[in-house]
Amino acid sequence: MKIKLPHDSLVRYSIEHPDSEFHILSSRRTENRLQVVVKAATLDSNALIRTLDEAPEIRFYDVLHEDKQRVLLQIETEEHSPRAIARSVGMLPQYPMVLRDGWQTIETITSWERLSQLKVEFEENDVSFEILSVTQPVEVTDLLTDRQWEVLTEAITRGYYNTPRGCSLTDLATTLDVSPSAVSGVLHRAEEQIIKAFAANAELGIKSRLRDR
Repeated sequence: MKIKLPHDSLVRYSIEHPDSEFHILSSRRTENRLQVVVKAATLDSNALIRTLDEAPEIRFYDVLHEDKQRVLLQIETEEHSPRAIARSVGMLPQYPMVLRDGWQTIETITSWERLSQLKVEFEENDVSFEILSVTQPVEVTDLLTDRQWEVLTEAITRGYYNTPRGCSLTDLATTLDVSPSAVSGVLHRAEEQIIKAFAANAELGIKSRLRDR
């Protein structure tokens, strides 16, 4: 899927430098901000740094690595509306996401229902988007209850499964306004369903390859 992003400073830079490419490697929501790790491939890293220095929506940034044509950055910025909309309908992006010439390309695993809901929300909020392709693997979202999906989505969004963890089980429980044991139970049951489905699908693939030999 391609999504046209609001013209914040980094997006404007990508439009002004269409040969530049930004790989969003990870993101984590804080209370009212978004922390992202971005690998930028650009011919003018000095211009990129100047853009970040002057960007009103960026609270801080840190250059983690820099060479002639690549810059690795950690940025704390505002969450743009398309991401907030996608999160509100329970859609989780897979990393890395790619930003180029004002458009962000993402892959996601979701249900047809959530994809339809996202389409409606994007159209109502005048978000330009294009679905590039659709494949139909195991529908993981169909394995989970709405509550399991809600808790799992929040856990992934807040970095619970990152290494190191972006939040603790207690932090997650506080966000969801339930006890840590309740969160643990919901996550365990969701993880069980996903792992069993993955293992079963992998086993079928292995057996199919063995038969074809």
